[in-house]
Amino acid sequence: MNVTLAVKQYISKMIEISGPGMKVLLMDKETTSIVSVVYTQSEILQKEVYLFERIDSQNRDNMKHLKAICFLRPTKENVEHLIQELRRPKYSVYFIYFSNVISKSEIKALAEADEQEVVAEVQQIITKEYELFDFRKTEVPPLLLILDRSDDAITPLLNQWTYQAMVHELLGLNNNRIDLSRVPGISKDLREVVLSAENDEFYANNLYLNFGEIGTNIKNLMEDFQKKKPKGQQKLESISDMKAFVDNYPQFKKMSGTVSKHVTVVGELSRLVSERQLMEVSEVEQELACQNDHSSAQQNVRRLLQNPRVSELDAVRLVMLYALRYERHSSSILSSLMDELSRRGVSERHRRMVQAVVEYGGKRIRGSDLITPTDAVSITKQFFKGLKGVENVYTQHQPLLHDTLDQMIKGRLKDSQFPYLGASSLRDR
Repeated sequence: MNVTLAVKQYISKMIEISGPGMKVLLMDKETTSIVSVVYTQSEILQKEVYLFERIDSQNRDNMKHLKAICFLRPTKENVEHLIQELRRPKYSVYFIYFSNVISKSEIKALAEADEQEVVAEVQQIITKEYELFDFRKTEVPPLLLILDRSDDAITPLLNQWTYQAMVHELLGLNNNRIDLSRVPGISKDLREVVLSAENDEFYANNLYLNFGEIGTNIKNLMEDFQKKKPKGQQKLESISDMKAFVDNYPQFKKMSGTVSKHVTVVGELSRLVSERQLMEVSEVEQELACQNDHSSAQQNVRRLLQNPRVSELDAVRLVMLYALRYERHSSSILSSLMDELSRRGVSERHRRMVQAVVEYGGKRIRGSDLITPTDAVSITKQFFKGLKGVENVYTQHQPLLHDTLDQMIKGRLKDSQFPYLGASSLRDR
């Protein structure tokens, strides 16, 4: 299910119901974020929505020529704000939509406040919970697979190397926005950038590709632009070369703002990978997840814990992976590694997480064979040398979910781990 598309369709329906004419979208803090994720301002302007206001704003002007589309959560505060709005309406007509169920008493209060009869419609967007699971009918009935995160506590602890995952992990993505204000030497117009697969073709095409391929794709775009320039070409072999190119050619920056944005994002990711020694950290993470060599693992984990460039979070995650991998090993050095974390000055809160993850997803808890002693496949690392400063890493680990889905498709899931409810004919299909 594409949640973004579903929300976009809901909002489009609200706007369509209000009919032709100039409109204002009246929202609260949360619904403002929802709308901003699924619609760009230029897109929603095409639907005759010319003004965006917060329901709690005290300084809104009377604009009787506008229709108001209210998209609000059914909180007490919002209902009270709406009651005050209807008593002194600033717009000609109101179409009111709540993001969830609203009580009959609150609807009555709104009706009593609407003395000037400006409300044309009141709706709850999701009126019945079962509609969330109202799948379209198919020849083969859908199968619901219920999983438990504690079956695989290893996968969330590993550093990721695909574009979207790295942005989330290293930079943070909030309502499709990345805060780059702390990036050294960042220009004013790139302190906050928007990454949305809906409106950014490059991001949509690259979000699941791994890091080196993205750098190569940006390089190819810039080289294509250079070929169209009458002047001599500039060598593009590193992230810093591409940044210099963008700065030196304002025409390119204007024509390819999207690409200059991604040059900046990839450049910052590359800097963080180097600064935090993430290549080395990831290699040891993969060794812990995929190999069964305790002697090598303990040496490598200890070595990285003593490296001051390795972040506190990465250090704790390495020990958590070790604790899960060698939970019952006769020569476990977990207590020694915990002492190493203390010497590094790692907070008690983070140190407690090591035992917590074992209690959550350790051998006693998980129902699957997450780690088997025969799994001694060596890690394979491949480097794509198309662009210096961005190495394209392929790692050995595959999430347990991959194997679970494969077994499900082949009809080989163990009944003891995945008891089946329903007609046996469906299970055997």
